[in-house]
Amino acid sequence: MSHEHVSNTKRIWFVFILLSLVTCVEVVLGIYKPAALELNHFVGLNLLNWIFYILTIFKAYYIVWAFMHMEGETSSLRWAVVSPVIFLVLYLLFILLTEGHYIYGVFKDSTIKWNF
Repeated sequence: MSHEHVSNTKRIWFVFILLSLVTCVEVVLGIYKPAALELNHFVGLNLLNWIFYILTIFKAYYIVWAFMHMEGETSSLRWAVVSPVIFLVLYLLFILLTEGHYIYGVFKDSTIKWNF
């Protein structure tokens, strides 16, 4: 039984160029901060922040997909890896937003003043 060696050079270059382009878009948006994206809000955040979050999640997903070789695994294994991360990130966001809202209310409505 012989196994033929397959070169992944094209794939490596594709992943490198794709992730580089996404990073360049993030850097350009971070430097120029277009007013149309920075001044318009959606669900409590400006559109520029939403774009950064979406691009960062895309890069993280693609890194896992390409470098952890998840594209060749079964669907159940992919979900076993991704589901806990999704749950923990959503849980962390819930905790941070809940506690942040509480602390903001304490400083806004009480005699304690902002001192930091």
